Amino acid sequence: MNLFPSKKRLAHIIYESDDRASKNFDLVLLILIFMSVTVVILDSVEEIHRDYGRFLYGLEWFFTLVFTVEYFLRIWLSNDKPGYIFGFYGLVDFLAILPSYLSLFLFQTQYLTVIRALRFLRILRILKLPHYIREASALKSALKNSQTKIQIFVGSVLTIVLIMGSVMYIIEGPESGFTSIPRSMYWAIVTLTTVGYGDIAPSTSLGQFVAALIMLLGYAIIAIPTGIVSSEMTAARFDKKNARQKDLYFCPNCGLHVHNSDAEYCRKCGTKLEPLNP
Repeated sequence: MNLFPSKKRLAHIIYESDDRASKNFDLVLLILIFMSVTVVILDSVEEIHRDYGRFLYGLEWFFTLVFTVEYFLRIWLSNDKPGYIFGFYGLVDFLAILPSYLSLFLFQTQYLTVIRALRFLRILRILKLPHYIREASALKSALKNSQTKIQIFVGSVLTIVLIMGSVMYIIEGPESGFTSIPRSMYWAIVTLTTVGYGDIAPSTSLGQFVAALIMLLGYAIIAIPTGIVSSEMTAARFDKKNARQKDLYFCPNCGLHVHNSDAEYCRKCGTKLEPLNP
């Protein structure tokens, strides 16, 4: 009797989630991810690190070794090894184990292992949530369609920051903390985004007036990216609705097939409509 599953069965367990074994594997993996992220967070607390640092360090390396074995196991079992290695999940899996090994050479890089939280995205596949996957796809499509507009927006903002930063450098100068154009641009970014750290502030009346204009401009600018993406999502829903309507009825006389779902006669020639799939 073979105690170990075949390579095909093992690949099914690791990459699929349509039976008890594969679901149990994924759920155990998610629990381990959650525990490893929790360990990193707790280890960053000084009191806990002082009392339990050695124990947490051991746990972190245990999780790292488990995820390392899993990573190379996925490579071995994958039918498209480059596709997995350079794909989104493959890169996330690799970055999930990299910080622990880097910590052997670079101090405190082990805290970057919180990137393992990205692996929780697998839960969409595990729990079979098509609604959330569909909404995520719609958001991704809206962002992609908005790419050009957002690039223009970002370029405009950077231009404003450059101009305003240079103006404030001229008006205020080093006496008020505006020691260079890059530092003045940093102040412009902080002010334009309405963050307002207060580490640099204008002291002259003219500088304060310019700062007030930038603050007011910031409120207007913040809403623009949201409006761009929202309009694309609304357009996508409208197109999808029209596509559904388009498939309902067609005109046998003129061939027009873009009608409202409750239409009985063609809006172009008045002929009685017929369903596409009677």
